Amino acid sequence: MNKLALNLRHAGAAVALAASLVAPAATFAQQAGADLTVMPPVATDFQPKKTAWGDPDFRGTWPINDVAELPVNRPEQYGNRFFKTDEELAAEQARATELETRYAKEEKEETIGTGHWIEYLAGARRTSMVIDPVDGKLPAMTPQAEALHRAGRSSWTPNTSFDWVTDFDSWDRCISRGFPASMLPFRYNNGIRIYQAPGYVTIALEMLGTRVIPVRGNDQHWPDGVEAYLGNSVGHWEGNTLVIETTNLKTGDSATRDMFARNGSPLNMATRGVPPWNTIPTSDQAKVVERLTMTGENTITYEMTYSDAQVFTAPWTIRFDWTRDDSYAFFEYACHEGNVQVRNYITASRAGRLEAASADELAAEGGGH
Repeated sequence: MNKLALNLRHAGAAVALAASLVAPAATFAQQAGADLTVMPPVATDFQPKKTAWGDPDFRGTWPINDVAELPVNRPEQYGNRFFKTDEELAAEQARATELETRYAKEEKEETIGTGHWIEYLAGARRTSMVIDPVDGKLPAMTPQAEALHRAGRSSWTPNTSFDWVTDFDSWDRCISRGFPASMLPFRYNNGIRIYQAPGYVTIALEMLGTRVIPVRGNDQHWPDGVEAYLGNSVGHWEGNTLVIETTNLKTGDSATRDMFARNGSPLNMATRGVPPWNTIPTSDQAKVVERLTMTGENTITYEMTYSDAQVFTAPWTIRFDWTRDDSYAFFEYACHEGNVQVRNYITASRAGRLEAASADELAAEGGGH
């Protein structure tokens, strides 16, 4: 769906207090060194508090609005730099200030516009989420995956005729954003909340999904063939770092007409700097390894490596920081209720084709005039 239709569809859920989310440049654990082309290793010297049962205490709310404008793929303008210059960061801050001004104006006029919809904090010094490959860009897809990607259908693909639910992706249908797409920032609803209990870590996502992850050290993955949109996650602690391995992801593509074989793209269009159309396939070889390291009292460095040899020609790794904000409020993401856009797209698409056919018939009757 186009961004306007998408925003209208989610209006009941996504109108959050964005003004409180637009703030000056945040303090990030991943600091740039003198050489902006070098990515420092994740700091591991911070000692987090412990839970009553002895695990590192990651509990809290970690919205990732402050990296919502950070693209997955590095824009060409940054060359081989992992980090922006001071001048580039200042220009980004100016954009955030403009958005804050828009929000204040909309509040005064009792209207809803960009200021409410884009939850954006300036301050991301990084030039891309991708840190491996070192050029900051995703590796190429395999030929067969590229063909499926281009043949796929969703509300984001151009010139698509809509007739049934198989013409829409899982996000259009309020099922899933895909994985690991669900862990990446969007334009809104970027809340992440961590709960812990003995032997378990739960990651609650503000938009479509909750992950209950055993961290007991002896858990096994599901048998082959058992799948879920968020996969099967098993975790363990390496010192103060939480390591999560996810397999058994929902396989499929967006080209199939089998509604049960369609999957959510591992990279979602609402995250900046990803391939277009929401149609990247997922094979049974897909695997995600996440590493969460608390690098300060209010900062977690999130690192994730994705591999799927049938889809990408090489694994790729992204890294960015989460910033604690326990005042951030979750609102119900009532996506499916009242989601009339799937029906409306089908109705409009069919009407458009009938109109075009009628025009052709009239032209034929008139001798082509």
